[in-house]
Amino acid sequence: MSNYIEAGSIIAIATSLGFWQAELGFDDLTAGLLAAFSANAFGAAIGAILGGPLSDRYGRKFIYTYDLVVFMVGVLIAAFAVNVPMLFLGFVLTGIAVGAGVPASWTYIAEQAPSRDRAKHVGTAQLAWSFGPFVGFALAALLAPLELFGSRLIFLHLFIVAAIVWWIRQGLPESKAWTDQRDARTAGIKTAHHGGLRGLFSKRVNIKALLFLFGVYGFWGIVAGQAGIFMPRVYAAAGVESVVEQDLLQVLVWGCTVIGTYFGFMLLADRMSRRVLYVLGALLGIGGWLALVFAPPGTGTLITFAVAWGISCGVGAQAFYGLWTSELFATPYRASAQGVLFFAARLAIGFLSYFFPVLLTSAGVANVGLIMIALLTVALLVGAIWTPNTRGKSLEEIERERYGASDAPAEAARR
Repeated sequence: MSNYIEAGSIIAIATSLGFWQAELGFDDLTAGLLAAFSANAFGAAIGAILGGPLSDRYGRKFIYTYDLVVFMVGVLIAAFAVNVPMLFLGFVLTGIAVGAGVPASWTYIAEQAPSRDRAKHVGTAQLAWSFGPFVGFALAALLAPLELFGSRLIFLHLFIVAAIVWWIRQGLPESKAWTDQRDARTAGIKTAHHGGLRGLFSKRVNIKALLFLFGVYGFWGIVAGQAGIFMPRVYAAAGVESVVEQDLLQVLVWGCTVIGTYFGFMLLADRMSRRVLYVLGALLGIGGWLALVFAPPGTGTLITFAVAWGISCGVGAQAFYGLWTSELFATPYRASAQGVLFFAARLAIGFLSYFFPVLLTSAGVANVGLIMIALLTVALLVGAIWTPNTRGKSLEEIERERYGASDAPAEAARR
């Protein structure tokens, strides 16, 4: 549900930004600034760099106790905003809460999952992330006649969902992997790893994994970040002026993402070569953007893009990133690694988000599309060349192979 809420909040901003701009009269640079500091970029980056290390230090459940309280305050402020400062504050608080919650959720799911079905379990987060925009854009299309009031209702729906999820989360047990390493530390058992950011950056193997995962998620995320929040503007620049038609195209994108996530990633990533599956998903995404840039403008081209990009998002970089980030780091700094990577990726998204509306207006869809294709190609090559061999292995086995540590915290506690 962290992923549903994250994606849903981004889409709430994406579908409301035009209405806010018309209501409050701000320019494209202000629109970029609001997007850059939202759950899509800088706001989430701040939350991630705080939430990841806190999750390793105090537990995964510690984050779940507080992050959605901040989120609910943020979406309420956004829902009732009457000026740009109020809107900015709502977007920033929402982003911080999202950034803190997502690394903890991916870590928790992976640590609780059985080794031979880890991708399937991690894929549930990706599936929820896909449903967020699917529902968000469907609501936006339905409520479009209400204009800004309809957007306010979408923010209020997120408040209701967050309140229900916060209440349910209070009954979650703490991650066993985290409690094992905490118990080992409390008992004075010497382990191979120091926790948090200090431990994360103390080993070369971690630095290499961070660079690899940023190559996969960071470059792909820059594209996905712009597509997630600014795609209605891209459609408008391509000639689709109807807000409802723009939203329905995005419903198609995210419906295909749901399908790709379940039938592609969740059912296959534990059963077949992950390198092959990753490459197929990445190529499909590049193909979608190539169609948008080079195919004749028209409905057929936009539908081709929506289907190809949507399925690619379900099978591709984010799903594998969530899986590999949980596998490639030891328990004491697993969430910290996710926080650092999420922080770096969202910073990159934020820098481009600030200029993207102006860039799209001045350079056009074709030139912006070429930049997106180049970024996706980098992510394809990095993931294809350095795919880790982790399928079917327990987190403890992977940890021994990567660190050569016979006294991993979880094993030490059991002994």
